[in-house]
Amino acid sequence: MCDGSKPQSFCLMILYAGSTNKNGFKALIAAECSGVQVELAKNFEMGVSNKTPEFLKMNPMGKVPVLETPDGPISESNAIARYVTRLKADNPLFGYSLIDYARIEQWIDFASIEIDANISWWLYPRMGYIPFTAVVEEFAISALKRSLGALNTHLSTNTYLVGHSVTLADIIMTCNLYIGFIQIMTKSFTSEFPHVERYFWTMVNQPNFSKVLGEVKQTDSVPPVQSQKKPAQPKQSKPKEAKKEPKKEPAKPKVEDAVEEEEAPKPKPKNPLDLLPPSKMILDEWKRLYSNTKTNFREVAIKGFWDMYDPEGYSLWFCDYKYNDENTVSFVTLNKVSGFLQRMDLARKYAFGKMLVIGSEPPYKVKGLWLFRGQHIPQFVLDECYDMELYEWTKVDITDEAQKERVNAMIEDQEPFEGEALLDAKCFK
Repeated sequence: MCDGSKPQSFCLMILYAGSTNKNGFKALIAAECSGVQVELAKNFEMGVSNKTPEFLKMNPMGKVPVLETPDGPISESNAIARYVTRLKADNPLFGYSLIDYARIEQWIDFASIEIDANISWWLYPRMGYIPFTAVVEEFAISALKRSLGALNTHLSTNTYLVGHSVTLADIIMTCNLYIGFIQIMTKSFTSEFPHVERYFWTMVNQPNFSKVLGEVKQTDSVPPVQSQKKPAQPKQSKPKEAKKEPKKEPAKPKVEDAVEEEEAPKPKPKNPLDLLPPSKMILDEWKRLYSNTKTNFREVAIKGFWDMYDPEGYSLWFCDYKYNDENTVSFVTLNKVSGFLQRMDLARKYAFGKMLVIGSEPPYKVKGLWLFRGQHIPQFVLDECYDMELYEWTKVDITDEAQKERVNAMIEDQEPFEGEALLDAKCFK
């Protein structure tokens, strides 16, 4: 807290909200980006802490978040985020011009009215917070798809919502999308909006975002509708009846017995790649050779690769990013590639990859080489890793010496590559 002797940007302010509250995240991320000190209230418990007389004095509605500042409390999450952002003079989170500022405010409104509201009308009835009706859910999903479609169109030609760097609009949009991605918007739903997906995963992997959000995982299912209990009816006195002999029912099994009577879990189906004929190429041996070769890379590692390579059991693929014009910021481009490799972890047993970020100035090109088990890109990778559709995939013809040499150059991180400098090279192994 402050005694008035320091500028407010140097004062520690307390944010009253739960540790998983997406509305609280807005202020925390804005603070990280702005160098402002904001700390979550310790041991805050929703439903308890926000009902105390001390809290109700700050916000009589008992709603969170609330920010305690040297000049008094502030409520409403967007207002809090704006206040935190304003504490830094000429903060780029508000853009660089009047039109930037207007568009940032435009997208903040869009994120609240079109995205957050529609996610809430879909999610909250299923969580049991408000009554569920199928008509309302159908309307919410339809409205959300329309809004995400508009956002997807904008992001097809823009990395950020406004300008060429993160703004407060991106912080608020990401936090509102966050609850949808982790609670109700499955991959099959969001795959209709690939630019929104790319944008969201780029944002949540930014250091200032990930410090607050932690690891983000997309939900794999829509939550079921919570059963709505009917209020108990008052008991009415009935005329006494002759005492009947209670019907004997078969004894119910104990909980332990019920567990034993459940059908044994079925064995997990094998990955189709494990059912392919054995290959002479042992992928782990190639990965070890690649990792352990420090000198004479061409003579040792590249030669070793082609000695091991089994064209019947494996296939090679070039990939080229479809939207290189968007790659105008180096660290964002690198984060994009890192996120792709992270999401490819499900294929580690069956794949090896090299990803190159090419160019000494923007826009940067992203190209890759992948080795997959089998003759096709594995279907489970296409289904589970949304990045795959962001690339053009071309199968390598190893009878073509030019393509074979391109494979060598990519494995070796040859520079210059195709006449251009390498910004970075990443390996998936």
